[in-house]
Amino acid sequence: QLSARSSEPSSDREPLKSRPSWQDSVLPHSEPDSGLLVTHVNQTLDLLRAQGRRAGASEGQASEEWLSNHSLESAGLTISHLLTQGKTVVAAGRGARSQMEFSASTIEAFESRLFEMIELYHRRMSWLMEGSRKVFGLVKGSRVGVLIDASDANCESGRLQEFQKHLLCLLDEQLCYKKQLYLLSFGTQESLLWDSPRDVNLRRLHQARQWVQQLGGSGGCNLLGAVKKALGREDLSSLLVVLGSCPDQPADVLLAYVKQCLLGRTLPVHAVAYDNGHPMTHMALKNLAEASGGRFHCYSSDRQGAIYSSSDIALLQRETQKAMDLLSKIKEMRQGLLGDTFVSVMQKISLEVAELPPSHFLPKPPNHCGPLSIERQNFLPKTSADWLKSNGLKAKKLSLYQVLAPNAYSLLEEFVPVLRKTVTSTLHEKAMVQFEWHDGTVKNVHVDPPLLYNYQRQLASAVLMLERRVEWLTTGSRQIWGNVCEQRVTVLVDVSLMNSLYLVHIQHSLRLLLEQQMADKESFNIITFGTEVQPWNNEMAAPTLENLQDAWKWVLGLKCTGSRNVLGALRRAVEADLQGSLDEPQGIYLFTSGVPDQERAAVCGYVSECCAGGALRLHVCLFSGGGAPLPACVPPRFATPPETADTLRDLAHSGQGRFHWFRETGIVESDDIAALLAETERAVNYSQKCALLVESLTQRAGRKQLAGAPEGQPQQRGRGGPRRPAPPTPATLSLSRMQAKEGSPDDSAFSQKALTWRPTSAKAGVPPAEPGKSRTLVDTEAKQKKRSKVSQSVFYTEDGNSVGMVFKKYPKSKSVRKYIPFVSLPKEEEICSTKQWLRRFGIRKLKLDLHQLVSGPDCTHQKKLVPAVQKRVSAKYCAIFPSVQVNGIVRHLQFTARELEEYSAQLERVLRRYVQRMQWLLAGSRRLFGAVLEGRVCILVDTSGSMEPCLPEVKQELASLIWEQLHRGGVSFALLGFSDRVAMWRPALAEPTKEACHDAVQWASQLVAHGSTCTLEAIQAACELGDTLGIYLLSDGKPDSSCSLVLRETARRTAGKDIAVHTISFNCCDRCLAANAFLRKLAQQTGGRFHRCHGDVDAHRVAHRMLTEGFTDEDDPVLPAFEGDDLRMLMEEIGKARRFLTQARAFR
Repeated sequence: QLSARSSEPSSDREPLKSRPSWQDSVLPHSEPDSGLLVTHVNQTLDLLRAQGRRAGASEGQASEEWLSNHSLESAGLTISHLLTQGKTVVAAGRGARSQMEFSASTIEAFESRLFEMIELYHRRMSWLMEGSRKVFGLVKGSRVGVLIDASDANCESGRLQEFQKHLLCLLDEQLCYKKQLYLLSFGTQESLLWDSPRDVNLRRLHQARQWVQQLGGSGGCNLLGAVKKALGREDLSSLLVVLGSCPDQPADVLLAYVKQCLLGRTLPVHAVAYDNGHPMTHMALKNLAEASGGRFHCYSSDRQGAIYSSSDIALLQRETQKAMDLLSKIKEMRQGLLGDTFVSVMQKISLEVAELPPSHFLPKPPNHCGPLSIERQNFLPKTSADWLKSNGLKAKKLSLYQVLAPNAYSLLEEFVPVLRKTVTSTLHEKAMVQFEWHDGTVKNVHVDPPLLYNYQRQLASAVLMLERRVEWLTTGSRQIWGNVCEQRVTVLVDVSLMNSLYLVHIQHSLRLLLEQQMADKESFNIITFGTEVQPWNNEMAAPTLENLQDAWKWVLGLKCTGSRNVLGALRRAVEADLQGSLDEPQGIYLFTSGVPDQERAAVCGYVSECCAGGALRLHVCLFSGGGAPLPACVPPRFATPPETADTLRDLAHSGQGRFHWFRETGIVESDDIAALLAETERAVNYSQKCALLVESLTQRAGRKQLAGAPEGQPQQRGRGGPRRPAPPTPATLSLSRMQAKEGSPDDSAFSQKALTWRPTSAKAGVPPAEPGKSRTLVDTEAKQKKRSKVSQSVFYTEDGNSVGMVFKKYPKSKSVRKYIPFVSLPKEEEICSTKQWLRRFGIRKLKLDLHQLVSGPDCTHQKKLVPAVQKRVSAKYCAIFPSVQVNGIVRHLQFTARELEEYSAQLERVLRRYVQRMQWLLAGSRRLFGAVLEGRVCILVDTSGSMEPCLPEVKQELASLIWEQLHRGGVSFALLGFSDRVAMWRPALAEPTKEACHDAVQWASQLVAHGSTCTLEAIQAACELGDTLGIYLLSDGKPDSSCSLVLRETARRTAGKDIAVHTISFNCCDRCLAANAFLRKLAQQTGGRFHRCHGDVDAHRVAHRMLTEGFTDEDDPVLPAFEGDDLRMLMEEIGKARRFLTQARAFR
């Protein structure tokens, strides 16, 4: 009506204007709609959140179905799709060849989409490893049958609670969304919750939870019976099998039955290996899942990497690896080649600027490119070890023991015929000072204060000279390279891609070396290495001015490329430059910033072989940069700075050279400086011992002065001077000897009296009664002798049987007060067990037990019952001394503040030595195998199927053991691997020659993990190798046979033989208590040691904190709890020392 009305003519109204039609407006430079073009910010947030969840949105889809829509092929991200976006260009001119040309934007867009897909796959894998999906995987199907392993092995104590927790999580997260459920548990017999599949509702889920909480061990693992009952149900769409132990039936029987039952029927089986590390079980479940068209899932509580063998995760990983391979090919395309095809990528920036190396933009020091300023030395350089041979304390006869030797006397013991016993001289103990000698003995030393004061001045001048040499070693090129001492020098310089940001620093270091230390040498050469090895000259040249300038010009043109081919550079230096001249002193100086590309054992073995028996030395200079590496640079072999320093230090010491580590801020570690600091510390120690000697002499003199004149004999001063005492009456012994000299016929009486005489130093205060005298008379004479203040000593003179007599005072009662001993500890590590080591250097052996020091007779707190007040009252002197609690008993502390400080200092030295011993036990091959003590050993390595994930690590550590302990220590050895059978390297023990060690490492690298664990057969084969042997057994669990049988047979085999079985628990989780208990009992039974390295990373961190921060707190840092015998005993001793140190500081 409106349109008709509007079309009618009207004279009194204006005609209506029609609305113009809608026109689309096209904006220039507009972006296409990617699904995120919205009109409100909330819609944008919702779309972004939905896009982040796209990876796990299809919860009902397995990875195979999900990848059909999200794979690289479906997204158009394969190499064929990329090649369609390029164009073929034929270069003009003769010999023209075609090449593919891509724009930089195309490559960058393709690369960006690849990164997005990789991120999408990672999000999908993260989603699959959340909640119950991490334990049981993604359960598909609407009508699901669940078969749960309820065997004794799967429901053992400590494991059942965690299993029930995971099953309840599965019910709440996945099974509650299914239509029907059919639950069945199986042990020896099957147990059903419902007779048939039931619909899922709240009541059914409640029943299922109660059923799960009532699960318990029910015998064996009858998986075949459970599968038979489940396959008999025709109304199931999928089957979930959760297996935590080995099935009773063989895998092939189980697989054949499932295939036969599923002919013409589709019932996918989702097989889950729940915390089951047996490889045969994994293989059986994989075959079962593949035969039914289902999927396999693996879960392990102690091995996080086990889940990556699951079907869903493995497919995503495979797709991720394809994307990574495409990125590698794109990287090759940027370098101009893709296979045999030439590729050109059109860059957006100038090619001249792009081709400039990063070092072109680095700041350079003044006159960096100018000619060298040569400096010549007027002396022959020496290493610190050689310099100390002529300038050290021992060389200058400034050793404390050399100074005290003329006035030091050993304790004398002689047999006295009259006394009929051996008597020790007591005169030196009163006139001299007791001093512990360097060999552990105690000598009586005559202290000469002027001599010791002069000696301390000489020590001060020697320390000043040592400090001047240390200062000299930290200046100029010596701060970077150390002291270059050899006359024939080859310099190996690391110019790998990791050093691109430090190329100018490397060039400046070489400039300083050429200017300051190379001019006086006989010949030199410079070799740079990245992936390729490039020498400055084909042979060594004399360091003339022209050659040095030419070498510097060559250094200015260096570029950083490739990785670190250290072994190639060493072979070039040894086999080309130094061929035929190994008898002349020559040195190789390796300048690098990281670990080599090759294995540590291979490089160290080659260096030790080249440097053995000759004058060739390899010195390593490690440079640690302060900045981060290039973003596009991936190190060929990753290592932390401490690991890098350990590797290169071992390499230098294998080449009989020195290790030097420096940063831009200064020197971190230097063998030259360490030797000088050790000599300085020795001088300071000598000076402190001198001060202690003088102080002990001063204290002894002060005690004599305080004692004054004896009671009853006051000193009388007058014109006549002191009154001389009357001549004493001759004693029985002197009369007897005089009578024997004069030859009197009445010898019997005097001889009888001589036999009843006792020396004044005897313990008894009353001499025995002589025959014929009454007891009263004897008591009276004893009291008179006790009151007398003089005594006499009779001795034979040099003139025949002449008798001499010496008058002296009675010795005072010996003090029972205890003093702080001075501790002498070894600097080098001894190859022995911790038990043997602590017998010599334990706290009790070093007499540093604080409880014993404060528990002497003079420290007793006396209380006596007073009848008048009817209570126990302390003695009057108790308030004079401070009182402390020692093991719940009150003791009087009679140590001075200085003595407690000395005790703390001594105990800190002992603690530091203990921590160094712990670091030594955790270093190298000792971390896994412990210290090898015997000279004849057999190494038994478990190669059963459970060792498959960790066997590469064992092979690497075994190679380190062969070279580090067996070859270096000259230990005859044999290797033996055992699984379901025993494989021996050689039928008898072999000497540790280089050829034998290489052969042993090669044999060990071919070991394969499979089968069961025949521990008993391996021990029996090892016992046949000899009657004196050390067996080192490495295993990750109990044997297949009975543990008691293995223990009994091992005891029978080793009876009457010197055979010790040392057991090594490797990769045994905390719940494998039975396995560790078996290995510990086997070691104790045969006199061996049990070793388990668990928590070594924490121990290294704790040791570093203790050595750097000191021992300020008893409980911080916390020591890890080691189970191995060696580490456990050392940890207990460290804990005891820390407690004593804390108590001593509290007493202070």
